[in-house]
Amino acid sequence: MMNYRILVVEDDDVIAGAVVKHISSWGCEVRRATNYADIMADFSAFEPQLVLLDIGLPYFNGYHWCSEIRRVSKVPVIFISSASDNMNIVMAMNMGADDFIAKPFDLDVLTAKVQAMLRRTYDFANPDANRLKAHGAVLDLGTGVLEYEGAQLELTKNELKVLQCLLEKSGHVVSRDELMMRLWQTDSFVDENTLTVNITRLRRRLENIGLGDFIKTRKGLGYIIEE
Repeated sequence: MMNYRILVVEDDDVIAGAVVKHISSWGCEVRRATNYADIMADFSAFEPQLVLLDIGLPYFNGYHWCSEIRRVSKVPVIFISSASDNMNIVMAMNMGADDFIAKPFDLDVLTAKVQAMLRRTYDFANPDANRLKAHGAVLDLGTGVLEYEGAQLELTKNELKVLQCLLEKSGHVVSRDELMMRLWQTDSFVDENTLTVNITRLRRRLENIGLGDFIKTRKGLGYIIEE
């Protein structure tokens, strides 16, 4: 399994811990949601490529969060719940879920279903769905690697988020505020100098593989990767 990002929304510590450990062992980056009052904050900060979602959660149930995810993303959502009667399964699908796995479940079966969903979504349906391209450079979101003319650049987490944001909006200026929100998505104060340092470091690394003018500055507006 490639290095996909998977968000686990499960308030049972034992189940969540087992799921995170098992799927992580297959090479995925797995994170457990912690802000049950605002799951979308965790979702936006992590930008998962698949969500495992329980129905019975504190504050708001899984149906609510599935519908909220569907407002902003088509990322696959798999419900994991002991409430596996027909009515709950139908409700989950109507809210936008892609699959439903009843508890208790075997971890190997869960992993197999996750692998199959990731293949269908990112490999079979569209081989380029997990890649962003510009000027001959190809960014693989699954591996966090940028390729250009045979050279490969392994990006840090922050570098990946910055480059992904700019490539998704190539041809358009992305403001510094938007990049900062993409990077941190928290209430913590962030010095703008920190973003400048990240951009400078990323540009230096891009220059090393022949992409010295890849990210352009629009004074007073932000940054752009031109189409």
